[in-house]
Amino acid sequence: MDHGTFPWLDFRSDTRTVPDARMRAAMSGAEVGDDVYGDDPTVTALEEQTAELLGTEAALFTPTSTMANLLAPLAVPGPGSPAPRVIAGAGSHIAFLEADGLRRFGGVGLQTVEQRPDGLPDLDALEDLLAAGADAPTVVCLENTSMMWSGNALDAEATRTVAALAHRYGAHLHLDGARLANAAVALGVPLRELAEPADSVTFSVSKGLGAPVGGLLCGTRELVARARESRTWLGGSLHQAGVVAAPALVALGRLPDLAGDHATAAALAAGLESVRGVELLRPPRPTNIVMARIAGLTPDACAERLAAHGVRVLPLPNGYVRFVTHRSHDMIGVREAVRALAAVAETASTFR
Repeated sequence: MDHGTFPWLDFRSDTRTVPDARMRAAMSGAEVGDDVYGDDPTVTALEEQTAELLGTEAALFTPTSTMANLLAPLAVPGPGSPAPRVIAGAGSHIAFLEADGLRRFGGVGLQTVEQRPDGLPDLDALEDLLAAGADAPTVVCLENTSMMWSGNALDAEATRTVAALAHRYGAHLHLDGARLANAAVALGVPLRELAEPADSVTFSVSKGLGAPVGGLLCGTRELVARARESRTWLGGSLHQAGVVAAPALVALGRLPDLAGDHATAAALAAGLESVRGVELLRPPRPTNIVMARIAGLTPDACAERLAAHGVRVLPLPNGYVRFVTHRSHDMIGVREAVRALAAVAETASTFR
């Protein structure tokens, strides 16, 4: 079976979307300049609109949100200052998948802190780390939504609590908001409300919003100017970048559509939970991520057996497999995914 033929059965990530006709038309008709020289009008429009949405002074378009997360700590210290240490949740994307990049390309040391069941850092443990290095430049990273906590959405008050603690020790709070749009839609609040407590924010347009590539680093004009210089050093500057900024502008207009992805995820969760032998990780404020596991079956084995039924999921080190819903999914795909997991669970119970 060619699984690539069935995007509605690929639940590995919301990056699995492809640009639709409207996005392709925007790419074809994009007005371009040269972003290395700062004169690509489509990139400028994207940066200005994103900064407005998040309530920040400025924004910088980057090829990926991973690069935006790397640029943030590099841009925090002033010229000639040592690289800061970064504190991030042990289960966050930054700690899980970006630590080597921070170390190799930024000379940044990463310290991890345990997280609560909602994805928020354990505040006592965070304060201990902050107090132990109070003399060093420090960046505290918070992720919203919380990937390893089944995409839980954190409200502004939660972020404000972490920000207050970080600022008490002179630290910078960076919000990894790759799925901040999902959090805002799930909570029914504007993006700027969730971004306001942070000193810098990463925002992705290539996940649920469906643009083919891109993230943005948002913050003060000074921070963004320093990040722009670092982006050049890292090889992240693009020339006629308006071609990829144009579908990102289309994506910004699709924030309300994420509610449909959340409804699909809720239907998927309800279906999976009805399967005997399946356990779900239930977040307090769900979005578009569903995590499931079958007792006695490793995540890798579960993902492999689901793939044999044409359903693609991502195995995770927390013992679960991850389903992420996006605009390519429908109720037919949900029913097929539930049917596939039921078959896998039945087979697993037969061998126990």
